[in-house]
Amino acid sequence: MNMTPRPPIPSFIPESAPFTPEQRTWLNGLFAGLFGLEQGVTPLSNADVAKLLPGLIGDAAAPALELAEVDDGAPWHDPVMPLPERMKLAEGRPLPRRLMAAMAQQDCGQCGYNCHDYSAALFAQSEKRLNLCVPGGKETARMLKQLYAELENAPAAEARPSPAVSPQLAPPPAALPGRSRDNPAYATFLSRRRLNKPGSQKETWHIDIDLAGSDLDYTVGDSFGIIPANDPDLVEAVIAAIDAPPDFPIGNRTLREELTYGTSLSPAPDMLFELISHMTGGDRKQKAIKLAAGGDPDGDAATLDVLAALHKFQRVRPDPEAFIEALDLLQPRLYSISSSLKSTPGRVSLTVDAVRYDIDKRTRHGVCSTFLGGRIAPGDKIKVYVQKAQHFALPADPATPIIMVGPGTGIAPFRAFLHERQAVGAPGRNWLFFGHQRSAYDFFYEEEFDAMRAAGLLTRLSLAWSRDSNEKIYVQHRIREAGRELWSWIDDGAHVYICGDALRMAKDVELAFVDVIATHGGRNPTDAMKVLSELKAGDRYQTDVY
Repeated sequence: MNMTPRPPIPSFIPESAPFTPEQRTWLNGLFAGLFGLEQGVTPLSNADVAKLLPGLIGDAAAPALELAEVDDGAPWHDPVMPLPERMKLAEGRPLPRRLMAAMAQQDCGQCGYNCHDYSAALFAQSEKRLNLCVPGGKETARMLKQLYAELENAPAAEARPSPAVSPQLAPPPAALPGRSRDNPAYATFLSRRRLNKPGSQKETWHIDIDLAGSDLDYTVGDSFGIIPANDPDLVEAVIAAIDAPPDFPIGNRTLREELTYGTSLSPAPDMLFELISHMTGGDRKQKAIKLAAGGDPDGDAATLDVLAALHKFQRVRPDPEAFIEALDLLQPRLYSISSSLKSTPGRVSLTVDAVRYDIDKRTRHGVCSTFLGGRIAPGDKIKVYVQKAQHFALPADPATPIIMVGPGTGIAPFRAFLHERQAVGAPGRNWLFFGHQRSAYDFFYEEEFDAMRAAGLLTRLSLAWSRDSNEKIYVQHRIREAGRELWSWIDDGAHVYICGDALRMAKDVELAFVDVIATHGGRNPTDAMKVLSELKAGDRYQTDVY
């Protein structure tokens, strides 16, 4: 047997080309065989690859090329950027890139993918559901529907990627229980305790869940998925509104069970208004048609959950099966994990704001937040899964200093970070920015953080209270005030972490850091933005926003 080592396959495909390692190996082998070359190869450019592949492996490769022909860095991949601006940036790009631009850009995992992979799965038509982007809501679902129409109208040969070129689009193998939203595990609800003191205008809970028997573990920075049930009072009100028997059979469930465990009851989806438009006439029909198309004929579209929509169009009595088909699926909810397995083995903790608000004399309830905050009891089994973080983790070197900005429930992952660093004896400095409404009522985990400061673990704690005085103080104000020392930490290699609201807080905090870099780093505003971009590219500025 000839044991002479086989020469390595030369590299025709540049590392910057957006292929997986397996695709790159396959394509390098293809070109090597075709060109009869074994070494001394000058790598092809991305443009060369795009020109050569159709002629070599046929028109079926066109969609894969559409994925690969542009290495644009996804400039719209910013959760604080409004959808119209993202779509403007993606104009003229291949369809997969425009599909990605329609996502909420949070890479939160609630859809079961990240934003890039969800768009790729839609483009490959291995995923048909257009309403999985929970943070994007109706806005994203409508844009995806519009873009998906282009794919459905494309010739069949152009609509399906070649399996040989796009192995990453093949359905993944079945995940272990608790590792994905589609295959959850069971865990046991242990307890809840109120984090706000009496007098607070907020309702925030520390939740503990027992992982015993679930075979689940996690890393700080990960999120925890909860599959909730709808409020039974809301379910009964919806059943009454459509005047249907609760035990009406829907597949292997009753109507009540389907409304409790299977469907979302807020907000009212476009398909419900389409159904209503077929069941009414005159002015009511025109209103339903406009609502189904994303219009707002009466100025109340943003407030219409399923029950409110049924009340708006009273006396509409849809067939229960058609009604269920018109509703969205009940989606799991993700929460940043606020504990460390190294500190509390076999347990996961969450920090949850219970959402309750009044509209038209009816109290609305956050589906999962009030499920955790009141509708389940200690000992109850709940369906859960761990969503691994992609770019939100402690530095590999425990001596690296970290700066954490987490107002409100954004404190969750940073409590986990501090518990983890305490458990392993990490020597790195830790600076936490926390803020809320009132210091007397809303200082979450105050005793813990005081103990961490006394022990030297929490090097600095900067607090911002927006309702303690006439002047509203937010974390971005504290960032600017501490700018000189913050820049010193960043210059020393500190990693920066932001957790919380994507549309307001995260944007304001980012601008504050740009100001710090410009003022204390001696940069002009343009160069300060470049420095921040470099921090992001080097995973030294990481966000967990929602």
